Amino acid sequence: MALKTDAHWQLIGKKAHHGIALPLSALRSQTSCGIGEFYDLLPLIDWCKKISFDCLQLLPLTDIGRDTSPYNSMSSCALDPMYLSIAALPGADAKALVSSFRDLTHLPRVALQEVKQKKLEWLYTYFLQTFPQVETTEDYQRFLTEQGWLLPYALFQMCKSQYGGLSWQNWPASARQYNPSLIHASKQMVDFHAYLQYLSYQQLRSVRDYATSNGIFLKGDLPILLSPDSVDVWANPSLFDLTLVAGAPPDYYNKQGQKWGFPLPRWEAMHKNDFSWWKQRLDAAAEGFHLYRIDHVVGFFRIWGIPPNKPAIEGHFVPKNPHLWPSHGEEILEKIVKSSPLLPIAEDLGVIPKEVPQILKKLGICGTKVLRWQRDWELDERYIPYHLYDPLSMTTVSTHDCDTLRGWWQFYPEEAKAFCAFKKWNYQPDLPSERILEILHDAHHTPSYFHINLLQEYLALIPHFVHMNPKEERINIPGELLSTNWTYRFIPFVEEITGHEQLTAHMSSFAK
Repeated sequence: MALKTDAHWQLIGKKAHHGIALPLSALRSQTSCGIGEFYDLLPLIDWCKKISFDCLQLLPLTDIGRDTSPYNSMSSCALDPMYLSIAALPGADAKALVSSFRDLTHLPRVALQEVKQKKLEWLYTYFLQTFPQVETTEDYQRFLTEQGWLLPYALFQMCKSQYGGLSWQNWPASARQYNPSLIHASKQMVDFHAYLQYLSYQQLRSVRDYATSNGIFLKGDLPILLSPDSVDVWANPSLFDLTLVAGAPPDYYNKQGQKWGFPLPRWEAMHKNDFSWWKQRLDAAAEGFHLYRIDHVVGFFRIWGIPPNKPAIEGHFVPKNPHLWPSHGEEILEKIVKSSPLLPIAEDLGVIPKEVPQILKKLGICGTKVLRWQRDWELDERYIPYHLYDPLSMTTVSTHDCDTLRGWWQFYPEEAKAFCAFKKWNYQPDLPSERILEILHDAHHTPSYFHINLLQEYLALIPHFVHMNPKEERINIPGELLSTNWTYRFIPFVEEITGHEQLTAHMSSFAK
């Protein structure tokens, strides 16, 4: 039977794919300026090829404004200029730039906003010096014409600057609605932000092209939700419901549920304009990626909506009628799949309706299997043998929202003991490197088409490449406002990672 994604699979291939996942911000090289940058991915691509991996998955790269979470973006399409490899820009004094950012590059955690502010200040000077020569070029003018999201974004950024960073809902009435005539207030600032997007997309496209030439697939990440203080909500208010905020119902790990604060999509309005907003997002994603992760895919079927002044536990599902969920989600996913040639991979974790995996399979979309969560909870809670995994899936050992293997082993000993029983191991409180190696090997040898793990899971094979306390290896704790969320940084520089012979040998064994 033909699947809706058959054409999408032609480029990728239905076979075993192996890869690593990371937040770009956590990476750094000897030529970085304070944070992981687009061109820091080039040596990782070379390394992937060397170890016979063919996937490199990134967390969202869209502009987060003054926030720290890549899942709280102020734009669904604009890239965050903090990822620009500024030392590689034409005419830049690379040695001086790298030196001026050295202290920020060597911090144990990423100083996201400090790095961003310093880069923007340098980039504004660079803009004044170079934009007059670029503005009239055919390439730049084509970029302006083809990216329909660009002018609203640049105007939004201009207004943000003009009104002291306030939320658009607190701007003067004349600016609370998108109007192209706003450009007359400060055309230079509009040009500045458009130019940064031009430079960012130039670099990301070149990384994608390099990956393509080396047989590596770049996997992006498309959250289904975004910040209420975003250009998308400002410019397209009819597409979003601001009377409720999104979250998650109570579950095993979050007894009170989660309240994320994102506006809910108005699916009927999106349907009326033939999902053009999603097509625009996917067109932008195709500039830099070969496939993408659909974040929180269950949200297409039903989403937990919470009154803004109520706790998460007092929310309700939208739609409320469970009988509507399967057809609701399937119709939306069909529209999105049809909108782009990029292959989607779904994040379908947590408590989900039983129809969701069935519909994903019907459409030819891989779900996600976190190895340590694959248990038969309804019967005896035993671990599901790896050979029973559906090929139409991605196997992983953790996510950016949970503890790494080492943390899970230490902080959830009863689960670790159950896993030991499954593996016929004797439990011991510390998870030694040889056990990590075996678990990762298992994760790369399930029937799944994709096997992708966070980079720090592999770095744990080399003890001095990770923190002694596994809490320090965690990227994010959902539902908690912590200064450590999203500031995680790998201990070794990318040159140390890719040049480490023992790690390279371990990595090479997984794809065999």
